[in-house]
Amino acid sequence: QVQFVESGGGLVQPGGSLRLSCAASGSIFAIMDMGWYRQAPGKQRELVASITTRGNTDYKDSVKGRFTISRDNAKRTMYLQVNSLKPEDTAVYYCNKIPTIPRYWGQGTQVTVSS
Repeated sequence: QVQFVESGGGLVQPGGSLRLSCAASGSIFAIMDMGWYRQAPGKQRELVASITTRGNTDYKDSVKGRFTISRDNAKRTMYLQVNSLKPEDTAVYYCNKIPTIPRYWGQGTQVTVSS
């Protein structure tokens, strides 16, 4: 059984930065392709960044150049550095493997971008 716990969200002004963390239980973290997802009010959950077991990364076009995904397998933790935040980045951010497993969804961490 794997559990993910997200943290690091908060209220920031436009242009601000945050570092989100996803702590995983279970030794299989290192063999999972992982993703950061977000869900804004009234919208479907979407994948914003992904990282393979080998460290290859990919991003949703709207966050390229602003978000950076990384992982530390020894710490069973994945990160999302989010810079130059915009109001449209406001959402609850979640982590899960790729493809997702429904029972692995955690509580998420709220990111609110507002002046």
